[in-house]
Amino acid sequence: WVYVGGLSNRLTEGDIVCIMSEFGEIEDVNLVRDDATGVSKGFAFLKYEDARSCVLAVDNLTGAKVLGRFVRCDHVDNYRLPKELRQK
Repeated sequence: WVYVGGLSNRLTEGDIVCIMSEFGEIEDVNLVRDDATGVSKGFAFLKYEDARSCVLAVDNLTGAKVLGRFVRCDHVDNYRLPKELRQK
């Protein structure tokens, strides 16, 4: 899993997939949203099909500017699905 932070709250899951798929095939994306408003909190977690794509994304996207904001990208060691998704 890869953490992507510093995102504009105007970006959707589709936008994030478009940006991040440059580095490899994405299996899953979790754009974290505010429970009350549904507005993006500005960060997401992505799962790539292979570890090489994770390394490429972290190495190439950290510090990049997306919609005027600097993006932070890092590896996630112990990602847990949100509670509502684990219960399904």
